[in-house]
Amino acid sequence: MEFRPLGKTGKIIAEIGLGTSRYRGGVEPLRKGISLGAFIDTAEMYGTEDMVGKAVQDIRESTFLATKVLPRNLKYSDLMQAVERSLRLLQTDHIELYQLHYPNPVIPIAETMGAMEDLVDQGKVRFIGVSNYSASELTKAMEVMTRHEIVSNQVQYSLTHRNIEGDLLPFCQQHQITVIAHTPLAGGSLVSSSRFRRRQAMDTLKKMADETGRTTSQVALNWCLSHPNLVVIPKSDKTERVIENCDASGWSLTAQQVMSLDEAFS
Repeated sequence: MEFRPLGKTGKIIAEIGLGTSRYRGGVEPLRKGISLGAFIDTAEMYGTEDMVGKAVQDIRESTFLATKVLPRNLKYSDLMQAVERSLRLLQTDHIELYQLHYPNPVIPIAETMGAMEDLVDQGKVRFIGVSNYSASELTKAMEVMTRHEIVSNQVQYSLTHRNIEGDLLPFCQQHQITVIAHTPLAGGSLVSSSRFRRRQAMDTLKKMADETGRTTSQVALNWCLSHPNLVVIPKSDKTERVIENCDASGWSLTAQQVMSLDEAFS
């Protein structure tokens, strides 16, 4: 497993994380991924924090945990209560990366970010992240922070979902904010050709898989990783798929292969 810097923190995290939205695989796939170096991403919204807590119970020191707080809980007091619930479910006394799941324009951003900074000062959170934030929303959040920085933004990104390339991805790269790409296999459609309608694009993906001796999902994940300051969090309920996904790290597509996929899925 290869690792990349987390924002400007000096901390490194794995290129591959384990997504847990709609996860029903039990503890074994998660534990296997952790053994291969992957980090775990969960959320208050997913209802999987308890499962993650069980999976990491005796290997907590070797696990990087990321979770997210619901947008309705972004008032100061609500956020403080939410983090305590997450800590209890995760069976830990700290969270490596605590993320705001969505913006909430009704609650002053200064109040929310002040709470997040206090959580870092208290040692309950190591790093602050956001999720589904636009460049303008990120800017507003960054402007009110006084003691710590936003290190990551979790957004959807894959060969078939590339809208962040316009302004958000360059913004995050400029400010050294790590992009955590969720749904990088387009909900599984890049794993099974029968689920993908653009035949010519899929033919190109298959060709790249043949050229590299990899699977289509590994090529699709590695294409995401061709972008700097970006990591991916594919989700799978099966141990063999977790192993396959983790093996998307540690090698690189050529510049020409990346370009061919760019054009095919443009």
